[in-house]
Amino acid sequence: MDMEQKQAEIIDQLVRRASTCSNGESLVPIIIEATSHPSLFAFSEILALTNVAQLEGSAHSVYLEVLRLFAHGTWGDYKCNASRIPQLSPEQILKLKQLTVLTLAESNKVLPYDTLMAELDVTNVRELEDFLINDCMYAGIVRGKLDQLKRCFEVPFAAGRDLRPGQLGNMLHTLSNWLNTSENLLGSIQDKIKWADNMSEMDKKHRKEAEERVEEVKKSVSMKGDIDSRGHRDMFGEPSAVMDYEEDRIRPKRRRHPVTR
Repeated sequence: MDMEQKQAEIIDQLVRRASTCSNGESLVPIIIEATSHPSLFAFSEILALTNVAQLEGSAHSVYLEVLRLFAHGTWGDYKCNASRIPQLSPEQILKLKQLTVLTLAESNKVLPYDTLMAELDVTNVRELEDFLINDCMYAGIVRGKLDQLKRCFEVPFAAGRDLRPGQLGNMLHTLSNWLNTSENLLGSIQDKIKWADNMSEMDKKHRKEAEERVEEVKKSVSMKGDIDSRGHRDMFGEPSAVMDYEEDRIRPKRRRHPVTR
């Protein structure tokens, strides 16, 4: 079972359980379980539940903040708001740091070690590389390569996080621009194809005309050859008779000697 399918099953189970909760207190353990689960990295479906949204302003509203933190925030956000958020468990801390890597990889495919160490509160390179290998790559949330010489983490793939408020509009705008660009490109390609087809037809037409001219020239040469041949025969026809006549005309005649009796 791949990560996405497994995560979808976990979300479905948690959503079903959370939707049956009648008060905020019963939602708290589900939120803690969701934010601690080692295979769950998306929380928008739980956030979208009406009874979860109703935690706003209640005695358990801090757990709504915890859920929002895991949906959209980072380890740095937690440190800035630690005074008003319940203390996280080791499992939650690990997950939030994993989510922080995903956030960093959204905008940069090459993450310097120094940036990662500062964002994750890691003190040395060995600890950072162990975390990236064991808790990120082996978990399937990123694929990448550690470059110890350049001190960076190259990330060609990272799992997506929940959309932040307002991010959907930006994505739609980006997709709309991409669609317009694609349509313009497609129109340009179609014009070039049409031009190429026209040029091909013109080339075929010119080639056919050239072949027809060649055939006409061949026929003309053949006809001229026939006419010349017939004219030659008419002019010098019956050559043997003429020669016989000439020979007879110029041949000396024998004298007849008288017969002595």
